[in-house]
Amino acid sequence: MWHCNLLSIIAIFGYGSCMKLYSIHGGHAVLRRSLSVAVVGLLIYTVSAAAQNTPTPKAAAKDAKSSAKSDAKSSVKSSAPAAPAATGSAEPTLIGQFGTWGAYTASPNGKKVCFALAKPGSSKTNPPNRPRDPSFAFISTRPAEKVANEVSIMIGYQLKPGSEGSIEIGSSRYAMYAQGDGLWIKNAAEEGRLVDALRKGADATVKGSSAKGTDTIDTFLLKGLAQALDKLAQECKR
Repeated sequence: MWHCNLLSIIAIFGYGSCMKLYSIHGGHAVLRRSLSVAVVGLLIYTVSAAAQNTPTPKAAAKDAKSSAKSDAKSSVKSSAPAAPAATGSAEPTLIGQFGTWGAYTASPNGKKVCFALAKPGSSKTNPPNRPRDPSFAFISTRPAEKVANEVSIMIGYQLKPGSEGSIEIGSSRYAMYAQGDGLWIKNAAEEGRLVDALRKGADATVKGSSAKGTDTIDTFLLKGLAQALDKLAQECKR
């Protein structure tokens, strides 16, 4: 199954690359999921990088002193006019934290994206302790594409080609379509019911199988998700 390479995220996020490839590979579902791979990958990467680069209080104080000295030196020099700000920002802005769920907005190329993001409360692999990248649950709304509350899981490894994952909330189970390192609901007609179950449930269990044969189980706590989605619904109308 074809999908956009995450190494081309910047180009894809501008939609040009995937739109060209769409004419070659065809299929609305493939296009939608391919764009989602790019959107999810870039936004998660940016959020994670921002979290890792948040300075400690001591480091912040040290940086502030260093910055003050630098500003004092540079103030005696003439500076070139500042370049105009770019339209929209691909860097996500946290607009609320609800339990483990962060509510974010971003406007890459002026196209607004609203999304809720969370890490799992617990993760297991079989065989045990197999290395993997962090996994994330991601629910996005992209008004320009007329996409609302699209559920995806970035699983943290390359999924087994042709395999299916699953997400379970209480007694309800939904089959998930595997593409690269992401999972999307297999039957799009069930997505509304899935989102409703996520809003009302206590936790969600996501299962997947890697290309190397490792099975994983991630459990996401759902407390706060409903509030995060309500916040984003208001924000994405603006």
